[in-house]
Amino acid sequence: MIKNSLTLLLIITLFFSCNDKKEQRYVSASSGNINSIVVVADNLLWENKVGDVVRDVLAAPVEGLSNEEAQFTMSQMPPAVFTGFAKKNRTVLKIEKGKEAATKIATDAYARPQTMVVISGQTNAEIIDQINANAEKIIDAFKKTEVTERQRRTSKSLFDDSKLKEALGVSLQFPSAYRIAKAEDDFFWIRRDIETGNVDLMVYEVPFSAIRKGDSAVVDVVRVRDSVGKIHIEGALEGTYMSTEPAFTPFINEVIVDNKASYETRGLWDLKNAYMSGPFINYAIEDKVNNRYVIVEGYVFAPSIAKRDYIFELESIIKSIAIQ
Repeated sequence: MIKNSLTLLLIITLFFSCNDKKEQRYVSASSGNINSIVVVADNLLWENKVGDVVRDVLAAPVEGLSNEEAQFTMSQMPPAVFTGFAKKNRTVLKIEKGKEAATKIATDAYARPQTMVVISGQTNAEIIDQINANAEKIIDAFKKTEVTERQRRTSKSLFDDSKLKEALGVSLQFPSAYRIAKAEDDFFWIRRDIETGNVDLMVYEVPFSAIRKGDSAVVDVVRVRDSVGKIHIEGALEGTYMSTEPAFTPFINEVIVDNKASYETRGLWDLKNAYMSGPFINYAIEDKVNNRYVIVEGYVFAPSIAKRDYIFELESIIKSIAIQ
């Protein structure tokens, strides 16, 4: 009797085990450059108003750069070519005409990680309506995927952030290619040299009262960063220091970072009394437990070359923050 029961139990186990294996789906690793999207659409759609709207949405300029740079680089291919290796792209926008109007977001359909947005409609007008109505959702889906991918690449070789943890109670994942150039008075200046300049981070704290809510927030963020820049970020020549470019109005948005309400500010910096400038991205993160704002800012000095991907690298680093 016991022998029969054990045999039955073994058969049941093997049955469910086989079923589980059948349900598992193995997909290969995705590929593609950061912030590059493959658009799968008929050539006629791509070359008419539908393509224009896609470009208006996904190739819109990145806020806060001195020169216009598209937030995503796009390459188009007709559906017949979307086979084999092409299906392994990490971010895909697929347009299907002749189907019910809808916008769907698929995860890991052909590779992992992968985000594929499928937009459909019976007519060009329906497809355009879907793109416009869901533009924010589409951009957000692609951007989250790219931030995660950038952070994954960064995690392969991390700098030891123990000094940040000890001084500010902050963990930040940034590559070992960076170095701490200054650490004083709870202020950290973290730098990476590139061929044409440098990519830098600043981490510090200010009292909760330093940044007011509402319309005053951008004024306070600029005031704080200018005062910190004057003290800590000096140029090679005497009397030169970092400040906010007054001729360029910064963009400010309310966002969530580390599950905390934050202000994201993008704009241009310049070196007072010198000829150096570039874009910055600044996050003022509420830390109510410690009655402070944690400020993390990244900025780029890279004259005469594209800066989108450097700013995006800094954004992905800042979004890895964990406040203790």
